[in-house]
Amino acid sequence: MVDYYQILGVKRSATAAEIKSAYRRLARKKHPDVNGGSERAARDFALIALAYRTLSDPHERAHFDAQREHTTDVDSVFHSNNPHARRMRRMAAQARWDRAVDRWIESERREAYARTQAVFTTVTLFLSTFFVAMLKPPLWQTFDHVGRAVLVTLFVIGLWHLAVRLRACFERYTYQPKPLHDSIISDQDEKPEKPFTRFSASAFLITGYAASLAAGLFIGSRVHNILLFDDIPYIFGQTVRPDLLFYPPIAVLIVDTMHTVASKID
Repeated sequence: MVDYYQILGVKRSATAAEIKSAYRRLARKKHPDVNGGSERAARDFALIALAYRTLSDPHERAHFDAQREHTTDVDSVFHSNNPHARRMRRMAAQARWDRAVDRWIESERREAYARTQAVFTTVTLFLSTFFVAMLKPPLWQTFDHVGRAVLVTLFVIGLWHLAVRLRACFERYTYQPKPLHDSIISDQDEKPEKPFTRFSASAFLITGYAASLAAGLFIGSRVHNILLFDDIPYIFGQTVRPDLLFYPPIAVLIVDTMHTVASKID
């Protein structure tokens, strides 16, 4: 049985803070990006990550300790010099390595997919806001009652979808800084696991949206007299209207849906 305490280099009585500190130290040293991306480095890092996930969870750690004590006598058989015992040790070790690497690769794949979703949602929101502000499409005026009902329905669904995606991004990538009093008495060397604060992420979204809107309005005011705009009046409008707010959430909904379907197909 793999000894996760030995992998992290901590005692069985180690505290959660000691386990976390040991993991961070090993992660900086053993990460595949630091070691040329070799398969051996990936396996080592995957096993370190698995050890940390197990020992950092109180329930998983208790289960591991119970298993470790139960299999102590059984494991003594595998320390024999018998050829069959040595072969069994190699097979068991290889199986554990393979499972650990598979879990690590799957975890990395899920993290990459989550990052891609966050980028797609944010970029689509900014770009759609820019183009809507620049072109001001008069779709609402050209639609009948059925078309307007469909447009409002898509807007409500898109707005709900956008709120859900942004909330998921905030929960995954942002944190709330500790109050000054807590930060003084806590470990100063402890770094947050998430990259952004709630304030900085909110400021980025608001600033990006406002900049996209301002840029679209500015460029639209400069090019609205182009002949192409006059030739296609049902696509390009001249005035800023409340119905323009409908289109960015709908664009985010469409692009995210296409991205999800493409990911499922892949």
